[in-house]
Amino acid sequence: MGEFYDALEARDPAERERSIFARLAEQVRHARDRSAYYGRVLQGVEPEAVVSRAALAALPVTRKSDLPDLQRSELPFGGLNATPLSGLARIFLSPGPIYDPEGRREDYWHAARTLFAAGFRRGDVVLNCFSYHLTPAGSMFETGLQKLGCAVIPGGVGQTELQARAIADLAPSGYVGTPSFLKLILEKCDELGLSAASVRRALVSGEAFLPPVRELLAARGIEGFQAYGTADLGMVAYETRARSGLVLNEDMILEIVRPGTGDPVPEGEVGEVVVTTFNADYPLLRFATGDLSAVLAGTSPCGRTNMRIKGWMGRADQATKVRGMFVHPHQVAEVLRRHGFARARLVVENDAGEDRMTLRVESDATDAALARAVEDSVREVMKVRGGVAWHAPGSLPNDGKVIEDARKYS
Repeated sequence: MGEFYDALEARDPAERERSIFARLAEQVRHARDRSAYYGRVLQGVEPEAVVSRAALAALPVTRKSDLPDLQRSELPFGGLNATPLSGLARIFLSPGPIYDPEGRREDYWHAARTLFAAGFRRGDVVLNCFSYHLTPAGSMFETGLQKLGCAVIPGGVGQTELQARAIADLAPSGYVGTPSFLKLILEKCDELGLSAASVRRALVSGEAFLPPVRELLAARGIEGFQAYGTADLGMVAYETRARSGLVLNEDMILEIVRPGTGDPVPEGEVGEVVVTTFNADYPLLRFATGDLSAVLAGTSPCGRTNMRIKGWMGRADQATKVRGMFVHPHQVAEVLRRHGFARARLVVENDAGEDRMTLRVESDATDAALARAVEDSVREVMKVRGGVAWHAPGSLPNDGKVIEDARKYS
């Protein structure tokens, strides 16, 4: 396929949609029958009916933020796993703490496609500076590189002088890791008078790939690409040579939902990333990552036809304490649902030492009686009094924020 990892990347989008939803019912059945958690959550769900985006959107969301509590109640995976511990290859421990399973299949984390798009090829020597300690990132990229036929230097994080000497001695052509750590290693090479000229490409993730770092790498002849993934899902989306958003990985269904809900938002609107996988070992259905992004219209100029997202745009977890009570995005969603509104933004300010909360609602309505009814719902749902302000449809910022804390803390 030349520039493509395989033919799946260039297939007709409608064909991909048909193919992936033809498989979804069986994955829902597998999760329900083999996972204790989904056996409970999907009770009463008929898997053969889940064959469209609308049907998928009717299933409950499982939030990453809930995993620590779920796992404490049912060690080690909260009952979400469909494969027992004895059938796994590795078990990781991520911050939270959250246990993450790795199954035995090749390229378990779907990283090879991401690496291929960044220019990594068979025979490359690559320095892997993602962590190998407890968290899955090091294994995630090593298994993908091995699938491509690359030789891997398992650098991990830290020990910049040793890493710099490894670059000078082993002349790797590629780097995978965080962009900031690559910058540190290159600076250490300069400090020690060691050559890093062999490094020509980098796949970076784990933090924002800021323009100054991208430009610094380009000035040294290093072509950098970014990717988005999680310890639960593996690689979700990746940058291509088109530099036009991040292309969704194959064998995944991605939704963008209004934060705090499971309700899909219109294309282009910022919301929370929710992913459904076809992982047989860990069959995550409608897994809410807590990350914000938005879908880009159309397909990538590079020729890959899957959905594109803007990339990581912040966190969806916006719970805020007001007058001693936490308010949550799902509470905002409940108020909107009660009154039939589509979009709103809860703004928290402080006036003369007193918190003030205003629900700014997109609506053509300016009715005082309706405003009072919405204020009553705010008080009932959030247990805190708040005002209502009307805004023209489409006038609120498209940044994914449902709750904005505008108080001054200094």
